[in-house]
Amino acid sequence: MIIITGSLAYDYIMEFPGKFGDHILPEHTDNINLSFIVDKFAKHRGGTGGNVSYTMGLLKTPNVLFSFAGRDFDEYKKAFEKIGIDTSKISIDENEPTATAFAMTDASSNQIWGFYNGASKNNSILKLKKVAKSGDFVYIGPQGVEGSVSFIKQCIELQIPFMFDPGFTLTQITDEDLALGITHATCVIGNEYEMELIGKRIPELNTLTNDKIVITTLGVKGSIIKSKNKTYTISPVKVSKLATTTGAGDAWRGGFLSGFARNLDLQTCGQLGATAASFAVEHFGTQEQVFTVEEFQNRYRQTYNSLLKL
Repeated sequence: MIIITGSLAYDYIMEFPGKFGDHILPEHTDNINLSFIVDKFAKHRGGTGGNVSYTMGLLKTPNVLFSFAGRDFDEYKKAFEKIGIDTSKISIDENEPTATAFAMTDASSNQIWGFYNGASKNNSILKLKKVAKSGDFVYIGPQGVEGSVSFIKQCIELQIPFMFDPGFTLTQITDEDLALGITHATCVIGNEYEMELIGKRIPELNTLTNDKIVITTLGVKGSIIKSKNKTYTISPVKVSKLATTTGAGDAWRGGFLSGFARNLDLQTCGQLGATAASFAVEHFGTQEQVFTVEEFQNRYRQTYNSLLKL
């Protein structure tokens, strides 16, 4: 079973039709005071943990969400239970709202995020041994640095393999804890910018990851998966329309983990991720895409000229 940890959140997503860079004076980066008028705005279910689990649910991949949500979670919970996702291990903090994210994307797909942890600040007190058993695999997604580090240490203690996805915790996590997660992970994943930043902070990164699966997502350029003996290049999937790139990375993770849970090879897992991401970017919101397994298989076949049975 795949256990999904990470934030559960409500996303407030905005789109700015211009480019942030056109309004930021390089000589005044220490004194920025800007307002951007957006032309799109919506509230959606989100959070990395929720987004990854949602894609896995659409692909009929059993997974357990293990996280904290707030007093306003009922609507979110009902939507997940409707597609068969196990929400029984989600704890509720009645004194806090569910985590809240504010995202603004410009015309070049640059993003500025603000995130309030809300109930997810409690993730660090969750005990993995209450839900995990032999043979399970844990996804440690962004959820506040205390929660991520707690799950890293618990996985190490319980000898449970995990995927480490530091994401936005990179602004908070220490080099020591970052190295700890990388050292003990089965798989490390991040986008191109994040992986470059990790490499600068952890000079011995190549040595630490020599025997691991390292995934670098490249946006419209696809992704690269490196294992001990091979490098896999994953081509992106063409889409009929591009609504937003927000949530594409989480959908990629959900697709990849759906293949990983089925013991498929890394090339196929990566292509599952790319196909899942292609559905996500066609909709404005991180959980607005809806597809059947058959529709997913058809798009996969059309892109990679290969049959896929899920």
